[in-house]
Formats: sequence, C-alpha cells, structure tokens
Amino acid sequence: MERSQKIIRTSIIGIAVNVVLVLFKMAVGFISGSIAIILDAVNNLGDALSSIITIFGTKLAAKAPDREHPYGHGRIEYLASVLISGIVLAAGITSAKESIIKALHPEQASYTPATLVILVAAVVAKLLCGRYVKAVGEKVKSQSLIASGSDAFFDAVLSFATLVAAIVSILWGISLEGILGVVISLIIMKAGFEMLMDTLSSIIGVRADGELTRAIKKRVKEIDGVRGAYDLMLHNYGPTEMIGSIHVEVADSTTAQEIHKMTHEITATLYKEFGIIMTVGIYASNSTDERAKEYRKKVSKIIGQYPEVLQMHGFYVDWENKLLSFDLVLDFQSDTGEIRQQVLDALQQLLPDYQIFITLDIDYSD
Repeated sequence: MERSQKIIRTSIIGIAVNVVLVLFKMAVGFISGSIAIILDAVNNLGDALSSIITIFGTKLAAKAPDREHPYGHGRIEYLASVLISGIVLAAGITSAKESIIKALHPEQASYTPATLVILVAAVVAKLLCGRYVKAVGEKVKSQSLIASGSDAFFDAVLSFATLVAAIVSILWGISLEGILGVVISLIIMKAGFEMLMDTLSSIIGVRADGELTRAIKKRVKEIDGVRGAYDLMLHNYGPTEMIGSIHVEVADSTTAQEIHKMTHEITATLYKEFGIIMTVGIYASNSTDERAKEYRKKVSKIIGQYPEVLQMHGFYVDWENKLLSFDLVLDFQSDTGEIRQQVLDALQQLLPDYQIFITLDIDYSD
C-alpha cells in the first residue's frame, strides 16, 4: 500500500506542475503567436494525462488476487506504461507534423522578456519534476513513473529548444522554431519508442536480473544440507509480484524429514528476504560413493569438450539398476539436440551397459 501511495502522490505532483505550465504556456503562445510554445503546452497536457493514467493503473494493479486472476493484477502497470509510451509517440508525431509545416512556412513570432522568463521557468520546472518522478519510479519499480519522468526530461529539452529559438528570433530575426521542432520531435519519438519496447519486453518476459538471481542462489546454498542450487526460474506478475522455482542438490542419504525441514527453510527465507514465493525441487547426489565421484570426473571431462555446455548438475549413478542421469545447461544459440546426442554417444562408450538420461535445461538465469 505504501508503494501505491508513493506512486499516486508523485503522479499528483506531476499533474499539478503540468497544469500550471499548460496555463502559462498557452497564454504566452497565443499572445506571442509562437506555434512552438503552443505545441509545448499541448505536450505538457499530455504529461498530465500520463500521470492520470499512472494513478488509475496503480490503483487497478493494487487490487487483491481473485479467482480469475490468482496471481494478482500487477501487470496492469505495464499496460499503463504502454499507454504512456503511446502518448509520448503521438506527441512526437504531432509535434513533427506541425514543426515541418512551420519550417516550410516560417512566421516570425513576437517574444517579450516575460515570455523568456516563463520559458526558463518551464525548463527548470520540468527538469526538477522529471528527475523527481523518475527517481521515485526507480525506487518503487514503477515503469509508468519512470516513463513519465523520462518524458518530462524530454519536455524540458523541448522547452529549452523553444527558448533558444526565441533568443535567436529576438537577436537576429531568424525563425528556427520549425527546424528545432523537427529535431526535438524526432528525439521525443525515439524516446517513446524505446519506452514502449522496454515495457513490451517486460510483458513478454525478460531474463531475471543477474544480481538478484546470484544473490538468491548464494543464499540458498548457505542453508544447511544444500550442496548446490540450480534451475532458478522467476516469473514476474508485476513490478513487485514474483514467483519462482529452484532445484537444490542434497546428499542421497538425506531423509524425507530432513528434506521437508530444508525446503521449508528455503521457501521461508526467500520470501522473507526477497519477497519471492518459491517452489523447491530436489536432486539427489551420490554422497559417499567414491566410484560415482570418479565417474563424475570422467563425465565432466567429456562434457568439457563442448564450449556450448554451460553447466552440468543433478549427477546421479544408480549402480543397482545401471542408470546414469544428469542435467545439462546449454547456450541458447547452440544446437542442443546434436550436442546432447554427441555427449550421449561418448558416454555410452564409457558405460555401454547403462541407461543414460540427459535432461536439457534452459539457461534461465545467471
């Protein structure tokens, strides 16, 4: 709840700043006859709308899980960010259209000292507002606020360009509004497109942050009885909602009671320290069998011939039933089927009477 309140409070501040700027810029734009200032005011109006979308998106995303949406509604924030990115793109396209017309048919605007003061104030206000909004967005992991903050920064650049055009017009009587408007419009469109792609990537599903996954594995391996942590998968259901699964390796002599205690400690620890709901799977490893350890070295040597193999784990030899099994993690760009078969053929020569099971794992996390 505290996170939602911070986002809403920050958005309201953004709305207030933009409404004030819209009123002043519209008045100055019509009085001076500057299309650049009028477009700048319209852009600020779009920023206010972005903040309103952020508020509604945050409120909807904070709804509790229900039967139809058991993982909650956190991804609504991503949809809000998509809308904001669309507004930024639309503002850039509209600005480019008007700026091209202005560049082809320049008209001299009438600027006054008061106009320049307002433009300077607008640049400073948008820079401070954008920096504040983006900082809060990064702190609370709100892509909508980050997008709004970035948009405010580009608004400041646009206002600064308008200020430069006004100064050039006053000093030398040259109209640069159209040309500068086109350049800034392209920058705005580029920013909007990048924000949209970043948000769409989050919706599609991106690789989990390496620093986070390494910290999780390190913490799990610190728990008594865990000999290794592998196959970490994290699923994002919003900026603050995450569930996942992890496999841990334990000695084959570990009892069911000990495994129950261990998995309970792992899930409780990860939820307390990282806020992640985790499912734990178990690998058994030959703990006292020296012959199994020797064969593991031999298998590792064979696998080491393939640079595409990132990791081997879950190694277990069942001498009684003549079974050998382990998992391989391969590079995404490798021909997994071919490498698996080559490794299988090589191991079949080493253990001709054994059934060999190789499970191919995906490189989900660092």
